[in-house]
Amino acid sequence: MAQVLDISPASPATVSDAELHAPAVIQARIDLAACFRMAARLGMHEGVCNHFSAVMPGRDDLFLVNPFGYAFEEMTASRLLVCDFNGNVVAGEGVPEITAYFIHARVHLRNPRARVAFHTHMPNATALAMLEGDPLVWAGQTALKFYGRTAIDENFNGLALDTAEGDRIASAIGDADVVFMKNHGVMVVGQTIAEAWDDLYYLERACEVQRLAQSTGRRLKPVALEVAERTYRQMRAGGRDSAVQHLESVKRILAGSDAAFMR
Repeated sequence: MAQVLDISPASPATVSDAELHAPAVIQARIDLAACFRMAARLGMHEGVCNHFSAVMPGRDDLFLVNPFGYAFEEMTASRLLVCDFNGNVVAGEGVPEITAYFIHARVHLRNPRARVAFHTHMPNATALAMLEGDPLVWAGQTALKFYGRTAIDENFNGLALDTAEGDRIASAIGDADVVFMKNHGVMVVGQTIAEAWDDLYYLERACEVQRLAQSTGRRLKPVALEVAERTYRQMRAGGRDSAVQHLESVKRILAGSDAAFMR
């Protein structure tokens, strides 16, 4: 069961109204809320217990994260909290779920390149994380998007209820963009919300088709490693623009049927 953050940290960071209402911050809120809403539509959420976060534009000591008690499909731009790395909510109503704080605060603090961190128990990726050995096999074109970009956290240690466990997870990520957390779920990190969303979406698709292929009982046919690496580089060449366009399409779809996410 999820627990609410309740610690007595150092004095909270301060943030001005001008910073909170800066165009880049407003856009980050909208983009992050769109990711929550689309993840819910695609079944990539789990109750009120998964979390997305992004370092607040213009600040390296604050991050946006979803408040405890709300499902992904309820998330709106204004509902997102602003937290510091000491456990304080500096803007917004409510508090983060405790594991959201200890995982995301430590990931952002220990891995500065991880400006965005998406943690889910989405079914197909989590199913592969429950298996022995490497979760993702380089046997499908979509999987090759992640060639050389994954890490495996083999040491499930229960809920992340303290900074030590958060630091352990942050260390497990290393230089990877995706970490399969064995017996737990997955974490995707990126420099932008668009890139993290694109990776999260295609990771679940790659895991889904692998699970379907494995369900036939026949052996997978992996791609030769030199071809896998070349294909990965081809994908990365235009990957960032593709990620931006992917998120823009998500926002257009939502604006037509679920515009409340922008509030």
